Amino acid sequence: MIDEMSPGEIDEFMLTQKVGRVGCSSDGETYVVPVIFARHDDCLYVYTTEGKKVEMMRKNARVCFEVDEYLVTGGWRSVIVQGTYEELHDEDARRALKIISDRVRSSTNSREQDRGSGRVPVAFRVRVTEITGRKVQRS
Repeated sequence: MIDEMSPGEIDEFMLTQKVGRVGCSSDGETYVVPVIFARHDDCLYVYTTEGKKVEMMRKNARVCFEVDEYLVTGGWRSVIVQGTYEELHDEDARRALKIISDRVRSSTNSREQDRGSGRVPVAFRVRVTEITGRKVQRS
């Protein structure tokens, strides 16, 4: 049976996850891509590089964000966030990077920096307007 997750269950679940999928849409096209994120207050923070997702979110700030987990028991949990894209700059971007770094407990090393080499970094947050969660528990 599929059950609704309580706000407390949603909060706990979001704190245990590091990867989510941001969904965006513009000009009749929909795009979904995985990103590393951190939740802080009523926002989700992401630090990425310029590309298709950023271009699309700049055109249409309404986004969907999904996080899920599937268990070996056959159970699962899933949270869907509706929200608004906000690009961050200067001090706000540095704060977003710190929130994410603290959350995933990984310091930036040269290998991580090389991965996005030559691409413009972009920090953004998704300001949550609605959040729902569902789960199936099996033993």
